[in-house]
Formats: sequence, structure tokens, C-alpha cells
Amino acid sequence: MCRLTSFPRPILLSGLVLFISLFISITATTMAQEVPTDKAAAPAPVADAAVTGQDASDPAAVAQAETFLDIMMKGGAMVMIPLAILSFIAVLLIIFYIFTIRQGSVVSDKFMNAADALIRKQDYLGLIAVCNRENECIARIVHKTLDFATKNPTASFEEVREVTEAEGSRQASILNQRIIYLADIGRIAPMVGLLGTVIGMIKAFDSIGSGVQQMELAPGVSQALITTASGLCIGIPALIFYSIFRGKVQSLIAEMEAASTHIMALLAAQYKRANYRASARRSERDNEAADLGGSHEPRSL
Repeated sequence: MCRLTSFPRPILLSGLVLFISLFISITATTMAQEVPTDKAAAPAPVADAAVTGQDASDPAAVAQAETFLDIMMKGGAMVMIPLAILSFIAVLLIIFYIFTIRQGSVVSDKFMNAADALIRKQDYLGLIAVCNRENECIARIVHKTLDFATKNPTASFEEVREVTEAEGSRQASILNQRIIYLADIGRIAPMVGLLGTVIGMIKAFDSIGSGVQQMELAPGVSQALITTASGLCIGIPALIFYSIFRGKVQSLIAEMEAASTHIMALLAAQYKRANYRASARRSERDNEAADLGGSHEPRSL
């Protein structure tokens, strides 16, 4: 997961279609609201089914006929479109994390069993080939460790351990950095909603300065409340899912550290065995050299 699998194509395409449809709908609604109504003499249209049998001038009937998009557009396109983009990105990130933040993308039993067997056989090149085929955090850590060990045969085990710890820290940082974007959306969306609140209140107080009646202040106040509510409706779920994914990431990092410790213990055992064999061979050669040197000494008279 440190290098997460590519985004599922069907999810990406459906998300793009949803975003384009939403953007077209918002743009069309905004343009329709800006069309000047100069046909005052035109006959009144037939009331919708939602207000059938009711007076068209009834405020309650008009409120019931409003759609969710109409209510959202009262917040102003300048603020609601960025909020719609943030909500779209948040949904895509949540779906992406659901598919990618999982045990198999960090540590899998299949890889650990293969690594255990190959290390015991001292088939390090075969293990490097396995690491290249796998897309897991632990595979990248093992690949970096073995690549350093094979290219530097004279390196001590402590130096190899430092390489492993550094790569493990880098992979853990990548994991944490992946989900931080959701927290950023959770913090930015309420701020954008607050910006819409300030704009709405500016319009309301500007109307007061123009000497309008109190009832005409409602559009500005309504815009302020709608943008605030929209920002919170995006920010709160984003932060909730961020908390969920953060706990899951911490659990996966602990699993990755345990797997790295297991791999390093196996490598340490192999290093000790190799050092023992090398010292045994050196002692044998020294003994043979001593025996040969003693046999060629001249006998004393």
C-alpha cells in the first residue's frame, strides 16, 4: 500500500461522470436564475404536481416545490461549486482508501512464507525477484535491504539493519501521508463554508445600508446559513473517515514493523551462520598451514 495499487478504473470513470453531471446541472441552474424575467404579461404557468390544489402564491407551496439543488444554489455558485468539488474529491478518496488500505497491500502471508523459505535457503536473488513482483510495503523494505546487502557484501549486519529501518520509516510516512488529504478536506470545507457565510452577511448588511426592509435581508442570511451547513456536512464526514483510516493505518504499520523484525531476525541468523562457517574455514586453513610449516622444519642433530 505504500505504493498503492492504481485507482480502479470503473470507480474513476463513474466519479468523473458524476462530477461532470453535477457541474453541468449547477451551471445550468445558475444561468437559468440569471435570465431576465421581462415577460411580465405572460400567462401564469400551471402549478406543479407538488403544489396542485394550492395557491401558487402560497410560500409553503413554493418552498415544497424547491429542489435540493435550488436550495444549494442559494448559497452562491462562487462558494457552492468549490464545496461540490471538495465533496467529490472526498468521496473518491474514501472509496479509494476502502479498496487499498487493507492487510494484503502491506503484509501478506503469501509473501512472508516465500521470504521465510528463500532466506533459509540463502536464495537472496530469488527473493529479490519475488519482491519485484509484489506490490507490498514489506516487499519494498525487503528489496531495499537485500539490494544493499548483495551490492555491499562487506557491510556489517548493523549497517544492513539501518537500511531496513530507514526504508521502514519511509514506507510508514507514505502510509500516513496518503490519508492526510482527507483530513485537509475536513479542515478546508468548513473554512470555505465560513467564507460563504461572510459573503452572505456582507450582502445582508449592505442591504441594510441601502435602506431595504427587514424581509429583504433574508436572501443574504439564507446564503450564510446554507454555505455554513454545506461546509460542515462535507468536513464532518471527512474527518470521521480520516479517524477511521488513521486507526487502520496505524494497525497496518504495526503489522509491517512486526514483519520487518521477523525478516531481520532470519537474516541475522543467516549472518551468524555465515560468519561461523567463515571463521571455521579460516581456522582450518590456519591449522593446515601450521601443520605444513611444522613438517618442513629441519630436524635438529
